[in-house]
Amino acid sequence: MISHALFCVLVTDSCSSPLISSLPQSSFQSSSQSSYSYGAQQAKINRRDGAGGWSPMVTDREPWLQLDLRERMEVTAVSTQGRANSQDWVSRYMLLYSDTGQAWKQYRQEDGTFEGNTNAEGVVQNRLSQPVRTRFLRLVPVDWNRSGWIGLRLEVYGCSYKSDVADFDGRSALLYRFNQKSMSTVKDVISLRFKSRQAEGVLLHGEGQRGDYITLELHRGKLALYLNLGQLRLSSGRVAVTVGSLLDDQHWHTVVMERFNRQVNLTVDAHSQHFTTRGQGDSLEVDYELSFGGIPLPGKPGTFLRKNFHGCIENLYYNGINIIDLAKRRKPQIYSVVRRKTPSYPSSPSTSSSTMGGFSVRFQFRTWNQEGFLLGARLSPEPHKLELSISNSRLVLSLHSAGHKAQATAGTRCPVSGCRNPTISFQGCMRLISINGQPISLQHVQQGLLGNYNELLFDTCSIRDRCLPNLCEHGGRCVQTWSSFSCDCSGTGYSGATCHNSIYEPSCEAYKLMGSSSGFYSIDPDGSGPLGPTQVYCNMTDERVWTVITHNTTEPVRVQGSSVLQPHIMDLNYSASSDQLRAIVAGSEHCQQEVVYSCRKSRLFNTKDGRPLSYWLDQSGERRSYWGGFLPGVQQCSCSLEENCVDMNYFCNCDADTDTWYSSTYRLGVSCLNNCLVLHSLSTESLWNSASFYQDSSYLHFPPLHSELSTDVSFFFKTSSSSGVFLENLGLSHFIRIELSSPSVITFSFDVGNGPMVLTVKSHLPLNDRQWHHVRAERSVKEALLQVDQLPLRFLQAPSDGHTRLRLTSQLFVGGTSSRQRGFLGCIRTLVINGVTFDLEERAKLAPGVSPGCPGYCSGSSSLCHNRGRCIEKSSGFACDCSQSAYGGPSCKEEVSVSFERESSVTFTFQEPFSVMQNRSSQASVWREREREREGSRAREDMAFSFVTSHSPAMLLSVSTFSQQYIAVILARNGSLQIWYQLQSDRAPDVFSPVVHSLSDGRLHRIRLHREGRDLYVQVRKYRLSSASELVLIRSLTLGKVVRTEGFPEEVVQAGARGFVGCLSSVQFNHVAPLKAALLNRGSSLVTIRGPVVQSNCGALADTLSSHNLLGKTLTFLLCFFTVFIYLFIYLSIYPFIYLSIYVFIYLCIYLFIYLFIYLCIHYVIYLFIHLSIYLFIHLFIYLSIYLFILSIAGWHTPSTGVSNQASS
Repeated sequence: MISHALFCVLVTDSCSSPLISSLPQSSFQSSSQSSYSYGAQQAKINRRDGAGGWSPMVTDREPWLQLDLRERMEVTAVSTQGRANSQDWVSRYMLLYSDTGQAWKQYRQEDGTFEGNTNAEGVVQNRLSQPVRTRFLRLVPVDWNRSGWIGLRLEVYGCSYKSDVADFDGRSALLYRFNQKSMSTVKDVISLRFKSRQAEGVLLHGEGQRGDYITLELHRGKLALYLNLGQLRLSSGRVAVTVGSLLDDQHWHTVVMERFNRQVNLTVDAHSQHFTTRGQGDSLEVDYELSFGGIPLPGKPGTFLRKNFHGCIENLYYNGINIIDLAKRRKPQIYSVVRRKTPSYPSSPSTSSSTMGGFSVRFQFRTWNQEGFLLGARLSPEPHKLELSISNSRLVLSLHSAGHKAQATAGTRCPVSGCRNPTISFQGCMRLISINGQPISLQHVQQGLLGNYNELLFDTCSIRDRCLPNLCEHGGRCVQTWSSFSCDCSGTGYSGATCHNSIYEPSCEAYKLMGSSSGFYSIDPDGSGPLGPTQVYCNMTDERVWTVITHNTTEPVRVQGSSVLQPHIMDLNYSASSDQLRAIVAGSEHCQQEVVYSCRKSRLFNTKDGRPLSYWLDQSGERRSYWGGFLPGVQQCSCSLEENCVDMNYFCNCDADTDTWYSSTYRLGVSCLNNCLVLHSLSTESLWNSASFYQDSSYLHFPPLHSELSTDVSFFFKTSSSSGVFLENLGLSHFIRIELSSPSVITFSFDVGNGPMVLTVKSHLPLNDRQWHHVRAERSVKEALLQVDQLPLRFLQAPSDGHTRLRLTSQLFVGGTSSRQRGFLGCIRTLVINGVTFDLEERAKLAPGVSPGCPGYCSGSSSLCHNRGRCIEKSSGFACDCSQSAYGGPSCKEEVSVSFERESSVTFTFQEPFSVMQNRSSQASVWREREREREGSRAREDMAFSFVTSHSPAMLLSVSTFSQQYIAVILARNGSLQIWYQLQSDRAPDVFSPVVHSLSDGRLHRIRLHREGRDLYVQVRKYRLSSASELVLIRSLTLGKVVRTEGFPEEVVQAGARGFVGCLSSVQFNHVAPLKAALLNRGSSLVTIRGPVVQSNCGALADTLSSHNLLGKTLTFLLCFFTVFIYLFIYLSIYPFIYLSIYVFIYLCIYLFIYLFIYLCIHYVIYLFIHLSIYLFIHLFIYLSIYLFILSIAGWHTPSTGVSNQASS
């Protein structure tokens, strides 16, 4: 009924008029005043009456000044001024607003506060980014002139506000009935404003018989929209799109829903979400009516399906129709439905808990924290005590019969003497508190008339949803507390405080530079950009690195009966998206798609009208009809280009129309029609894109950075200069800068409005040594970090409530500054900002004092140093630093091998600087370790080694941590390879057997393991782990016998006790080469050697033996086959004497060849035995052949006997 709704109308005017200059004195209130002349009524701007402004008492702990605008107004700006002729002014303040003057809400700028004055007479105006509609305003000083006191005069600007308001009591709903049976719309616009204290309630609902429906409701304090167009409800339940948070705060919230076809925009306050609705239709069909405030059940008046809305709704518009205005004017399209009253039953009178000697308390609370003390009370008889707290997000009620006295508190655990250093404090909001059935007046508490308090804000709930908007990138899950938030990056493929950094390398070339070999890898072609990672195969050779991208159609597809009207079309679904493919291709030197086209009477071009019968689509979707690398627009194949077509009258073999099958391989662009193989991309040259700066006034400029919330920068540099600016970008007051501030110090500085923040990394060695050094800097809303080479990371936490957006307006300067001073002299290479590689070489062509490329041997893409080796520039050449490689030699290609006995072992203990992640020198690093443990997507291990053994079981390699985690690579009793991963102590270990046959065969075997999160790659096979956790606090890595076996399963313990007998070679674990460390640092505390450990060339020798064994087997097979063939040929010949001579000659040639081959390999002892064996075998075989040959001669004189003898032979 209309009686359940309250309506009012206000008038709108221009929205920049002063609002408080004409207010009466009664509209001004304050927490206190020094005297009447300093009262709140003196706070009008430019006023000099009385003391010239408002000033509170010096003892006022929480001062505030409050305005009553007499009616709801739209406020757009606030101006402040200090107290006249004084040193009193407010330099920073909070602004609160309310409709009732009791429940207040803070208006939040970017950092939650407003900048105030710097003197007493100046006027500072702050415009509100979003106008606020309110009646009451409260200004709370946060900071003021410390040489004086708080002094304030102010003015508020805005206009009157028109509003049609309906008050819903939670038992009724408004129904808007259509003029026809149903309403079908392609476009809908619904707007309203609401406020409520209830977290549940339906705002709008409509549905149709074909399955369409729309529901807008409050659910757990969030706004949920259910929308379906034409999809039957049988498939699955309703799916909601939610926006907003904490909407049950008794403050106004603005909602706008816009739909066109299936595209929907839903906005709540300043937060929007765009999505595509469910269903197959484009129109929303609603039957009969729309309901507002509830969902009445058809055929049952007064019955509702869901909880009704309880609160106020204003300015409710449905497709331009003012629903509340229609109800106010009692139009027939609008009528109300009231919930039936539930029957009442007589009940016994309630008895207060206090009269029964008990205790009862009732209150509502809200918090984000998982821990907190809510209430404590002493009970009679003493010393009984009751406590209510939150533990691990659950309420815990405890009753104690002994202990210290405690008074009833709310918020923290306090002794009678007062609160000092509470251990489990509550951070949140409480309301509607009643004790023993009596409501508690918080106003009396604030006035000191009831109880006491400390550091509380009354009449407002300052809780905020720090996860709205979600500042976690790439799908990271936001987790928050009262004062901060964190990001759970598990399963995203990204890491960092806001899931900004990709855990994968951007290309196969980058993996090769890390020392990796060919195999399957996940690459992220745009780094921290919006594109996600994709899996590719990296084919790495000494000269080139190919990125191979697979698709769903690599098997031959037979095409038969296609025509121009009905062509055969093949769609290729690559393992990467189209955007990822474009990024990979754009960063590659060369890209090709191979197509194998086999034809028989199947033409490509030879048609009457000249139109081609086949084509392929390039990356822009254009049709292409050239094949085999020919020029675009020319309808020819590769055989025409190479002039080797079968019939030179045609430009393609297929056009000859012959009955013969022809097969050709064509190399195209990114996509193709017909039968395709995988896409090959020659890895990027952007890793070597560089520029040289010769003048301190030279620079390269680019457009300004548009990355307000997060920025990451990485590059390589080499220089001989002592200082210089690598990069600078300025705004009006914001800036970001990275520079070499001294020969051994890199500085990263920026300002987002909270004052300059500076991070420095100091190297123990000079950085101006003309060698390449790597710099990585990152800034996000949570933290900033800086890393140089492999030095420890430097972190700087961002203020929890400070400014977050970096706003830059000028150009980005690289190698210099806008002032053309302190420029950089040297080379910069591979500049990547937010996943985008900057083309320095192209810009350098036009910049004075800058040239493309960098001089030196180590500046190109040629692989001078292998296996993680680092190229070092010399005055007359280069050298390879193999300290991070498991290999040695001039170019880091020589294997480092060690022979082990049963009692032998090599243990490497992890400490800085070998593992930057394990920096435990500060609480910040420990906190980072905990974050990494929770964010399992960062987990990565890279292991590679070779071994030769004839014994099993055996322990090859084990890694243990201080957190009871381990990795073990063993040979089982049957010699098969087993890999054990124990990442979580409460789960069983993961065990994989990638090789089931015995590897204890005395041959050389190479093993490579690579883990990324849950994915474990052994050689090229992929396995799935049960956990993605990272190894936390790695203790040691052991090769051979394991002494400490605590926590290992029995099978691993047995293998560890047996140790390893054989040869281990080229062992690499991440950045550690333990065998090299054992040989080069025998006296180091990081390396522990037990038993005989001797350096040898067993790895190279075993490799050579394996190759020779393979060659010997092949030669033996060919020799036997050839000898038998000759024997049979001679035996069956009718000219035995002639072929006997040929036989002897061939025998002598074969014998001479074997003899020379054996002679060349005589330095290997084993080949003496092979030599003698082959020698005796051949002679015995030849003698037997000659004997049989003589017998056959005798048989040839009597044909019948010969046949018999031949058969018996």
